[in-house]
Amino acid sequence: MPTMETVASTDAGLAAELRVAVMRLRRRLVTERHPDNELSISAMAVLACLYRNGEQSAADLARHERVQPPTMTRTVKWMAEAGYVTKRPHESDGRQLLVSLTERGREVVREDRLRRDAWLARRLTALAPEERAVLRQAAPVLARLAQGD
Repeated sequence: MPTMETVASTDAGLAAELRVAVMRLRRRLVTERHPDNELSISAMAVLACLYRNGEQSAADLARHERVQPPTMTRTVKWMAEAGYVTKRPHESDGRQLLVSLTERGREVVREDRLRRDAWLARRLTALAPEERAVLRQAAPVLARLAQGD
């Protein structure tokens, strides 16, 4: 019967392997961005959040991206000036801004996802069918881990 120390060391080893693999994969996916994309990774994350969840307050976006509200305010201001998002006052709380995607913002997210998905799909074809089956099972588990606290 495994001891708590054995389980902990096994989980620690798995954690280290996953961390390295996920970070390397993330780095590779980041490099697959279109060379003309002027947006930072954090700005792209804001657009992706709006794409997934619809209109959000700047405060909610700051919480989601784990940045301070003034940082998000600056990001949203720049993205609005560049035409990626629109801002409008909250109906019941005039202190808050609601942020939504423009068509330009939606298009940037779609193009970015298509490029990265195509790169990953090409990489997946190099794997054995059994390896792809393992990844199909692992994908929802990794998604739950990513949601975290």
